[in-house]
Amino acid sequence: MSVFPVMLIRSGALVTLLIATASGRSRETPVLPAVSNNQLHAVADFAAIADSKERSAALFVEASRVLLHPRCANCHPDGDVPAQGMQMIPHQPPVTRGPEGRGVVGMECTGCHQDRNLVHARVPGAPDWHLAPREMAWVGKSPRQICEQIKDPKRNGGKSLAQIVEHNAHDKALVGWGWSPGNDREPAPGNQEQFGAIVAAWVESGAECPSQEVRR
Repeated sequence: MSVFPVMLIRSGALVTLLIATASGRSRETPVLPAVSNNQLHAVADFAAIADSKERSAALFVEASRVLLHPRCANCHPDGDVPAQGMQMIPHQPPVTRGPEGRGVVGMECTGCHQDRNLVHARVPGAPDWHLAPREMAWVGKSPRQICEQIKDPKRNGGKSLAQIVEHNAHDKALVGWGWSPGNDREPAPGNQEQFGAIVAAWVESGAECPSQEVRR
């Protein structure tokens, strides 16, 4: 399957997509309007990219801005310890994932994390709070690696691409929490409706994977 090197370069009021050609030289595609760090591009913005494969790869790069945001990546660690905060420091108090990603006896995730944010205690929460399985680790990975992982049923919980879209667009528990983290925590960029639309457009355009990390 072909992959396309995609880089987003933010400068002034515009975002330029650089796509590497078969000759190895980069060429510019039509620019996208700039958005702030806490917003997402609309799917319609990507219509400026005529080639469907290039557009698909660019859509995934945009989706990766959510996937790699600490609100999401903190519970997709490359190891046994979740992270916390925008600095992604190791979880305090010290915890470990346990056999099913829900902690160990006496230190289960739900011992502190309830089915909702606890405002006065400043403890985040959502239904079924737990770590993503090891094979779904995102921390330290590039958008391309995460893209390939998400497409692989052996590493995505056995989901089809249609189920991936449904999960990201409509799961109101752990996925939805990313935009409602409570206690002045920074939410993931955009909102869940926008994110779901981007993931759906990525799948509809061929679910292509970028081959380079984002430059911002």
